Formats: sequence, C-alpha cells, structure tokens
Amino acid sequence: MLRYSPTSIHRLYSRLLLRKLLHVSRTLQWKFRDELKLNQPDLVDRISRLLVLRRFDALTKLSFSFSDELMDLVLRNLRLNPYASLEFFKLASKQQKFRPNVNSYCKIVHILSRARMHKEVRLYLNELVVLCKNNYTACAVWDELVRVYREFSFSPTVFDMILKVYAEKGMTKFALRVFDNMGKCGRVPSLRSCNSLLSNLVQNGETFRALLVYEQMIALGVLPDIFSYTIMVNAYCKEGRVDEALNFLKEVERSCCEPNVVTYNSLIDGYVSLGDVSGAKKVLELMSEKGIPENSITYTLLIKGYCKKGQMEQAEKLIGYMEEKNLFVDEHVYGVLMHAYCSAGRIDDALRIRDAMLKVGLKMNTVICNSLINGYCKLGHVKKAAELLVSMKDWNLRPDSYSYNTLLNGFCRQEDFNGAFKLCDEMYNKGVNLTVVTYNTLLKNFCHVGYVDHALQIWNLMRTKGVSPDEVSYCTILDAFFKVGAFDRAMMIWKDVLSKGFTKSTALYNTMICGFCKMGKLVQAQKIFLKMKELGCLPDEITYRTLIDGYCEVGDVVEALKWKDMAEREGISASTEMYNSLITGVFRSEELHKLVDLLAEMESRELSPNVVTYGSLIAGWCDKGMMDKAYNSYFEMIDKGIAPNIIIGSKIVSSLYRLGKINEASLIFHQMADTDPVVDHARSIKLPKSGSHHETQKIVDSFGEKATTIPMSNNIVYNVAITGLCKSKKVDDVRRILSDLLLRGFCPDNYTFCSLIHACSAAGKVNEAFCLRDDMIKAGLVPNIIVYNSLINGLCKSGNLDRARRLFHKLPRKGLSPTVVTYNTLIDGYCKAGRTIEAFKLKERMREEGISPSPVTYSTLIHGLYKGGESEQSVGLLNEMIKAGKDSSVMGPLVARVYIEWRNKQKTSKSPC
Repeated sequence: MLRYSPTSIHRLYSRLLLRKLLHVSRTLQWKFRDELKLNQPDLVDRISRLLVLRRFDALTKLSFSFSDELMDLVLRNLRLNPYASLEFFKLASKQQKFRPNVNSYCKIVHILSRARMHKEVRLYLNELVVLCKNNYTACAVWDELVRVYREFSFSPTVFDMILKVYAEKGMTKFALRVFDNMGKCGRVPSLRSCNSLLSNLVQNGETFRALLVYEQMIALGVLPDIFSYTIMVNAYCKEGRVDEALNFLKEVERSCCEPNVVTYNSLIDGYVSLGDVSGAKKVLELMSEKGIPENSITYTLLIKGYCKKGQMEQAEKLIGYMEEKNLFVDEHVYGVLMHAYCSAGRIDDALRIRDAMLKVGLKMNTVICNSLINGYCKLGHVKKAAELLVSMKDWNLRPDSYSYNTLLNGFCRQEDFNGAFKLCDEMYNKGVNLTVVTYNTLLKNFCHVGYVDHALQIWNLMRTKGVSPDEVSYCTILDAFFKVGAFDRAMMIWKDVLSKGFTKSTALYNTMICGFCKMGKLVQAQKIFLKMKELGCLPDEITYRTLIDGYCEVGDVVEALKWKDMAEREGISASTEMYNSLITGVFRSEELHKLVDLLAEMESRELSPNVVTYGSLIAGWCDKGMMDKAYNSYFEMIDKGIAPNIIIGSKIVSSLYRLGKINEASLIFHQMADTDPVVDHARSIKLPKSGSHHETQKIVDSFGEKATTIPMSNNIVYNVAITGLCKSKKVDDVRRILSDLLLRGFCPDNYTFCSLIHACSAAGKVNEAFCLRDDMIKAGLVPNIIVYNSLINGLCKSGNLDRARRLFHKLPRKGLSPTVVTYNTLIDGYCKAGRTIEAFKLKERMREEGISPSPVTYSTLIHGLYKGGESEQSVGLLNEMIKAGKDSSVMGPLVARVYIEWRNKQKTSKSPC
C-alpha cells in the first residue's frame, strides 16, 4: 500500500501546477503567433471558450476588432450562458470606437431575462430606450425584440419590462405600441406595468387614452387594484368629469374594493380644480361616513379650493381646525394661503400669515418668498420686493430664476428699465441663468410701451447668448411689429419661425392672421390661413374669430358670415364672442336689417348676450346718431343685471359730445368720475324732465348705482372728455382744457395725441396737427399709422395732395406700412381733385401690397369717375366690385344714378336722328 507523506503530497502538487503553467504558457505563445490566422468561426469559438472559462485577462490580450457581426455571432453562441454573455457585452461597451447596436441590446436583455437577472435587464432596457429618438427606431426596437424572442424561444418577460420602462420615462407613445402588440407574443401585461402606463398617461395629460387603456386592460383579464382605481379617478377629474369619477368610485365600492384616503383626495382635487368647494365638502362627508380618516393633504386641497374662490378667511379657519385635530400643518399649507392673499393684492394679510408660520417654528422657503415678491410687485411696491429678495440670504435661501423674473417684471411694469437691466446683471453675476422667460419678460414690456427698437435689441441679444426663442417670444415680437405697422420686419421674423420648425403652433398662426387683419391685409391673412391648413395645423375658434373680426372691421359682413359658416362646418360652434364681432360688422357695413336675424339666432342657440354684446350694440347706435336705440340697449343690459363698463360709458359720453349735447355728456361724465377739472360745472346742471333728457338722467342714476364696478384712471377719464370734445369739433375748447389738465399733472399718452391730431386735421388746422406730432415725439411717444392717417387726411382736405403723397412715401422709412384707411384717404383726395388716374394707380398698389380694396375704396373711385363724366367706367368698376363679393349697399343713391345715366346714354346713342 502506497503511503504519502505531507512532503510528498506537496511535491506532487507542485509538479502538477508547474505542468499546468507550462501548458498555459505554450497556449499563449501559440496565440501571439497564430491568432491573426483565425477565421471568423474559429475566432468566435475562441472568444466563447475564454468567456465560458472566465479567462477574461486572456480575452483582453486576444487581438481582434469588435463589430456588429461579431457581437451578433458571440451572443447567439453564448445565449444559454448569461454570465459569459454579460461579460462580453460589458467589454464591448467599454470600447472607444465601438458601441453595441439595437440588435445586440435586444439579444442581451432576452439572455439576461431568461436567467432572471432582472436588475441587469432593467439597466440595459433603460439604455436601449434612449436609442428610440424617433418612430422609426422605436419600431425597429420592437421588431428586433420580437425577432430575437422567436429565434431564441425564451420567455416574453422582456416585453412587460420594456413596457414599464417606456411608461416610467414618459415615452407613452412607444409604451402604447408595446401594450397593443404584446398579446401577439403570448404575453399579457402585468398589473404593475399597466398601472405605470396609466399613471404616466394621466400625468402627460393623455387622460382620454388612459381611459381606453383601462378598458383594454379589463378586457385582457388584468384585475385592477386600489392604485389602478385611484389613477382612474384622477383621470376622470383631470378631464373635468368629476361626477363620472364619483360614479366610478361607487362602482369600485360595489366590487368589494375599499377606496383609501388617496383615492378620495384625488376626487376632492377634481372638485377643487372646477372651483366646486361644496362638492369637495360632500366628498369629505362621504369619507367620514365610510370611516376613512382625513390627512393633511385632504385639508390642504380644501384650503386651495377656498383660496381659488377668494374665500381666504374660510381657508384660515381650516388651518386652525387642522391644528386642533393634530394634523401636520407645514410650510406648503401656509404657502397656499399666502399665495392667495398676494394674488388678491392683500399683502398685509400675507405677511400676517407669514409671521404666524414663523411663530410655530416653521421656516421660510423659496416658494413663499416668491409669492411675497409677486404680491409686492402687483401692488407696485417694487422696492420692497427687491428688499425681500436681498433678505432671502438671512433665511439661508437662494433666489431662483422665478424670484428674479418676477422682480424683473415688476421693474418693467413701472418702466424702470435701468433697474431691470441691473437686476439682469445681478442674475448673471450670481450664476442664475437668464432663461427664455427672462428675455420674454423684457420683450413683452418693451413692446407694451411701444419701444419696439429696444425690443428688437433684446431679441438679438437673446439669440447672441444662445437662448432659443419659444412660442411666446415669437408671438410677442410679431404682435409688436404689426402694432406699429412694421410689416417687413414681421415677415422677416415669420420666415425665421417657419425655418425653426414652429409649423404646428396655432398661437403663432393666429398672431400672424390677427396682425394682417388689423393692417387690413385680408388677402395675406387668408394666405396664412391656407398655409396653416397645408402644414397640418388645425385652426381653432380664435383663428376664425380673428378673420371674422378682420372682415367686420372693414365692413365686409357678407364675407365674415361665410367664415362663420366655414367654422361651423369644421365643427366649431359659433360663440357669443363671434356674434359680437358680427354685430360690429353689421353696423359698419350699413346692413342693419341683418341685426335682428343675428340677435334671434343667438337666442335660438341659447347664447346669452354679455357686456361686450351690449357694448357693440350701444356703440353701433351711437355711431349712427340714434341715441334713443342706444339708450334702449343700455337699459336692456341693466335690466339683465349686467353692469356697464368704462368703454360703454365713454362711448355714450363721447357720442353726446359729438352731437353737441354738452350738458348731458358732462352730467354722465361727472357721474363716472369722482372729481374732474373738465366738468366742474356739471354739479349745477339740471336737465329737463322730458324727452331724451329723462333717459339721460336714468343713465346717470344707473352709473351712480354701479359706480364701484367701473375702475377708472385719471388718464382714461380725461381722454374720454378730450375725445368727446374733439368729435364735437370744439378744438378751441380742447386746447383750453388741455392746458388746464397739463397744469394739474396730466401726461398725454398715445390716445390723447391721436385724438388731438385727428381733430386738428379734420378742422383743417394741419400745421397745428404737425406741431402736435412733433410734441408727441419730444414726449418719447412713437406716432403710429393712425396718427399719419389723420395727417394725410388733413393734407388731402386742405388740398395739399403733393405733400400728402410725400408723407405717404415716407411711411416705410418710419417703420410703418400703409393700411386700407391710408389708401382710401389718398384715393378720396385724388378723386375729389379730379385726378382719377393717380387714384387708380393707388388701387393697384394696394393689391400689390396684399391689401384688399374695401367697399369704401370702390365707392370713392366710382364717385370720382361719375363726377368726371366717365359713367361707363364707373359701371364697369361697379361690376368688378360685385364680382369681388363686395357689399354694394354702401353706395345708396349713387349706384342708381350711375346706372340710370348710363342707360339713358345708351338709349340716346341708339335713337334715330
């Protein structure tokens, strides 16, 4: 029997180890000598064996290049060995010049899923979905996952896992594709994945799809749990279908599944979002009946509801009730209440709540500070807001971009642009990014005060700093250019909009259409509308309303009604606002017989007239000088409980001034304002108790009853009086009153100067009108196209046609584009001077500029031709106008005379000598 001592055993082991090392050495020596001669099958086999033997150091020394084909072959070869496959995939991922493709990812996740290595599967699925940059790659991923599944015959668990990953990343479009196709691979989605998909659909605002997925989930036999039910309650509430959410909850209870406090909180949140606090309180009572205890979130939602309705006192009581019930009242609860007080302009109450919060040991946070900054800025206390921003460091808080942007808006609203720019410098120095919101704030406020050139500098600075304009930026700058008549600049920006891919923004198309309509360029507005539809952007109610407004502004109510019919064919119901525009159009087009039909149509559609409807009616009758009908509309409005506003009051007052009824106008005007130097004598006015004076006294009384509902600044009050006196052609009185107002600190604005320049021009005092224009520029105000239209009108009326033409040609240099009114004014001047050839040249130029000639244009030209004895040409122009669909009723007796004279001439020429 052989015996082995420990020494002999050790000696034997050493020999064996040496033999093994010699064997390894010989293999490695062969590798360095012959590895380059390996064909691809041998290389795949060599790599696979080294991976299986876990000889990773030898693999790293093996000289070969990674490729998609090699990855595919090795993973297919090692599909039953997950650890070897994983090591090879990791090694490939570390290469500098190579990355695994979609096919390799699909293989590795299937291999690892079979081995239940779910942590690794999730890791690589997360990497895989990052590759889904568009629909094509997403489809390719799904197709490849299915192909590998069928080739390997592994478990379809991967499909459920990728569904969950897509959902969690908010890639709901791709998640829905997986959800819809899983059944074809024999896999039903798990409840957890379904809940994840439902939750993310609701969060992304795709509530309708969430409801469909829930129905499909039930059909597949996936039984929902309390999380599913809560998500669905939330989905119904987000769609505003709170009553359906409540019914759904009752069905859940009948199915023996008891909703929890989270479910009921979702329902309360739904009612609060609709402003229905009583409905939210009923849910609270239901919770009490079911024995479900409320939590802090429950009462926080109710506090939000009360704050939304402006019932902050009730919200305060709820905070006290929460403290009595030992529910945790944190900074968020106090913050909701403070935000409400700040939004309502009650900053003192907000500070009182802040002090109460600090007293109970809670601390300030950035959100609360932002609310207080916003509250101060709304009241115009920008200095205090700035002090609060500085004091944030005392609470160890750092102002964020919202803090700075809110304060920035406060500076801009006070037109303290130096302070605004200093704040921007501070943001930059403190490392707070100047975002697109920062630039939009500056753009909006510069445009609001008419500093369009400054706004353009901000626009260029934003682009230089690499901040991309968003939809709001483009809408703001486009609207500003159109307001000052800078058509060419607007078109430049519009080309930039299209080149940047904003082809689906309804707001941008609406801004362009609105701009063209306001300039009277309805042909261009229609082109934008057609472009909008061509690029797949659906017009909305605002689109159609804007076009209807545009045609109503030029008095073409027939075309406006066609657009209303088109909107209804597209499924957009006519609204009260749409009818309001049509009512204005009816008055401008002189087709008053259509007014009764429009009002009857509104009533049949159960559309209630609002203050704007009555304002349009009152303004229309006032413009026609029919004050009795204007009064009837006013009293009908009062009887329906609708309070008059400043626009209605101003219209009545200015119309009375225009009609020479100074005493009546002054009495109503005095009732609208508490004190006014213009109408000091109004207190002593006593009107007769008969006729229209009696109606005027009733209006005065109604304004007295509703005085609190008409907030008016001094500038608005004074402008009403100045405009009224201008319309009554009492220019001398206006000059005297303006001097008095200037002594009292009145600052004339654009509206004031427009009224004065128009009045002087209409009165033939053109030089005085130009002096006012110069005063306007000295005051830092930019004359708009309305001012120059008035000046051109004054020059035409005084016979200075050449000077009017020169001013017309200077408009582009002033950054302005002529409107239909500009052309009509010049055409009228040329026709009255008998220079119809120049008038027709202007008409052709209108068309070239994309401005559609209005009925007034045709009427003026026909009248000019008729006066010049060119009856046949006037009839031809009349036929052209009718073919163009323009309203011929504006001509009245003139049309009849044109036809009659033309017919008589025809008869005379045919009669025998």
